Amino acid sequence: MLNIRIISVGKIKEKYFENAIKEYAKRLSRYCKLEMLEVKDEPTPEGAGIKQEKEIIDKEATGILKHIKPDVYVIALCIEGTMLDSEAISATLSKLALQGSSNIVFIIGGSLGLSEHIKKRADLNLSFSKLTFPHQLMRIILLEQIYRSFRIMHGEPYHK
Repeated sequence: MLNIRIISVGKIKEKYFENAIKEYAKRLSRYCKLEMLEVKDEPTPEGAGIKQEKEIIDKEATGILKHIKPDVYVIALCIEGTMLDSEAISATLSKLALQGSSNIVFIIGGSLGLSEHIKKRADLNLSFSKLTFPHQLMRIILLEQIYRSFRIMHGEPYHK
């Protein structure tokens, strides 16, 4: 069984997002061990410059990296990453499981994105779209795609 950890910057404040996350966590419980961690999002002052934004992203990265062990496979969600369809994500997770990489960490950055330190540590930089999504919504999209991946792996029906 795969151990999947999702590390994301910031808290979920909206009840409807919490409910969707709980629903996907329940569905995923038959396929994997799921753990979700939140790291503190650093406040970004109005009119912050590039240097200050980099400092904020790097500080968030420090919080993220504390939760990543050396032997885990890291998938960082970033807009400039590789785009895969659902079948390819499923194949990637399946391949990792067959190779014995049973600990997978997905990382979702905050409003400013992810530090270069995180992107370099990642084994795969994955993009879901050229669009930017709120980190709360991205958690749900990621959980749905992980759930869809397991359905595909097990030959179970899913909506195309």
